[in-house]
Amino acid sequence: MYIKIPKGIPVSMSSIPQSQPLGPKYTLNCSAANRYFIAHFMDERKTGQNESKYVYLYGFTSAIFLAELVFIILGYFILKREGRQLRGVWPAEVGYEMITNHFRRYTYTELVTATRRFQDELGMGASGIVYKGVLKDKREVAVKKLADVNQGEEEFQHELNVIGRINHMHLVRVWGFCSDGPHRILVSEFVKNGPLDKMLFGAGSLQVLLEWKQRFTIALGVAKGLAYLHHECSEWVIHCDMKPENILLDENLEPKIADFGLAKLLNRGGSNMSVSRIRGTRGYLAPEWVSSLPITAKVDVYSFGVVLLELLKGARVSDLDKNEDEEVEMVLKRMVRMLIEKLNLDVSEQSWITDFIDTRLNGHFNNLQAKTMMKLAVSCLQEDRGRRPTMENVVQMLASVDE
Repeated sequence: MYIKIPKGIPVSMSSIPQSQPLGPKYTLNCSAANRYFIAHFMDERKTGQNESKYVYLYGFTSAIFLAELVFIILGYFILKREGRQLRGVWPAEVGYEMITNHFRRYTYTELVTATRRFQDELGMGASGIVYKGVLKDKREVAVKKLADVNQGEEEFQHELNVIGRINHMHLVRVWGFCSDGPHRILVSEFVKNGPLDKMLFGAGSLQVLLEWKQRFTIALGVAKGLAYLHHECSEWVIHCDMKPENILLDENLEPKIADFGLAKLLNRGGSNMSVSRIRGTRGYLAPEWVSSLPITAKVDVYSFGVVLLELLKGARVSDLDKNEDEEVEMVLKRMVRMLIEKLNLDVSEQSWITDFIDTRLNGHFNNLQAKTMMKLAVSCLQEDRGRRPTMENVVQMLASVDE
């Protein structure tokens, strides 16, 4: 190596390497002063480098530590908030993902606030009481406190998952649920005009007369909703309590079936073909409920037949007979026999239809649609469930006479 140095620095010749091959061998000859000078220079330079290096190292480490600390604190508060909202749901299950995609889980405190401590009661049924509520986003909802749900948490979540996947224009949409401790609550959309029974059977100044076209539209809409439940859902869904109280009317008087999932929430008999105990309302119950036969979708077909008769008459079947001692079932049988006889009459003798239809309509109805509804009612009310049509067949028959 060749190094240029100032001329003023004295260098002994012995410290300069010789290039001659046969010359004296080069050896390093450093004085004590030179050794001290070199060592002092190297230590000073090394110390300066180390200090600079440690400053950068400590600074970089501190920045990473602070960033991680911020992320940990932020994550803790996010998880804590989510944990409060979703307490009780089993997060490891696939069903949890599906439920949270379809539902919002509400806390009991949220629903107490939304309903003003459950003050505004909309209605009461065998499965619980329905209250009106207003959520934080100003959306009106119907809050139903279920009174008879005995399943464990996992079973309840599974049934809610089934209900959450059900979406049809003639079915009330379920927005969320509450499962805090003993509380089992469903949160559904609020339907403006309320249940059909109040309009169809209501009395007094608030009564609204449903015209024929509206009645036929309601019959067709309910049939479509039941057909969807029976034939298009991926899992077994039977309503089990089809009646005017569970048919809600929106602002356009379009029907929406409510409480369609309660059969699954309230009756788990371990089989898709059986229900643990009788569900429904007197007068709308199919004969198989009391004859210990397996329960199928045909129980809804029977109940729909009763609803058809009530849409035609504008009154409850149980109120049609003046004899209070006669059972509702006997009234239905007698009415079915009468309709069978009348429908077999000649076309020229069809004046009885006007007398059968709700007199408040003053004869303003579609004769073909009325006869079709009567024939369907007779078919749906057959004691032998094998002779009853499916809801798909019912929809087809009603749609064929729809204007």
